[in-house]
Amino acid sequence: MEYVNPDALVSTEWLAENLDKTDLRIIDASSVLPNVDRNPYAEYLEKHIPGAQFFNINEIADTSDPLPHMLPSAQFFSLKMQKMGIGTGVKVIAYDTNGGSSASCRAWWMLRVFGHNDVAILNGGLPKWLAEQRPVENQRSVAIECDFKPHKNDFLVRDIEQMLANVDSKQEQVVDARSSGRFFGIDPEPRPSIKKGHIPGSLNLPYNLLMDTDNNFVFRSADEIIKVIEVAGIKPENPLVATCGSGVTACVIALALYLVGYKDTAVYDGSWAEWGDHPITPWVVDE
Repeated sequence: MEYVNPDALVSTEWLAENLDKTDLRIIDASSVLPNVDRNPYAEYLEKHIPGAQFFNINEIADTSDPLPHMLPSAQFFSLKMQKMGIGTGVKVIAYDTNGGSSASCRAWWMLRVFGHNDVAILNGGLPKWLAEQRPVENQRSVAIECDFKPHKNDFLVRDIEQMLANVDSKQEQVVDARSSGRFFGIDPEPRPSIKKGHIPGSLNLPYNLLMDTDNNFVFRSADEIIKVIEVAGIKPENPLVATCGSGVTACVIALALYLVGYKDTAVYDGSWAEWGDHPITPWVVDE
């Protein structure tokens, strides 16, 4: 089968042909885990797709919250988008330096949360773009400001109170995008936490299984995605919320489900960074 909602992805070929469109905005949303010795902004300045601006998920966030890159207020997000030239009538293409994965999906989800639905991921991201020897630049891009009117979709976001209530009600499936080692409390978290393991009743779907890791992390075909979802024990037709370490790779699950027809996957914004250190949250290491 074909993707039900193919609008969430664009190919490198498509982007190369549309680089000069005035209603197109490109964002480099690259980010790394705290235990990775890299500077995504320095890498952006060294080389990025022509016209791309840097979308820093750690700064376009509620910086007053001790948790990493939590969603900011609608007003703050709006101001940031206006400065990046993102608004009504603009199509946004997000990419990162890890192929089609993680942080670019977080940017895709954030824009949708605040009502900007004309946003897609560059499938394969910067690695595929570079492998095809497409053009890059090393000058910081400057946008013409425009008006961004936020319309927050709270249905796409879950907080800790909702997640705690769901442990008892089990109204929503909880799907964890972390590796199986972290899910079962065997491997350490990149952000050290008091607890190891996972939310009771949750299912494990490591986000990388949704991508072709041998091909620049492009998203798998619709049939392959559906198969991976089925093997994980997920029923995508039922309400579902994705979680992970800090609300980033959970967005990969949300995007993959969107591609195959399920538009309303929510994301637990605090994820294990919040759950693993909260004094009253239950957890398990095996089930």
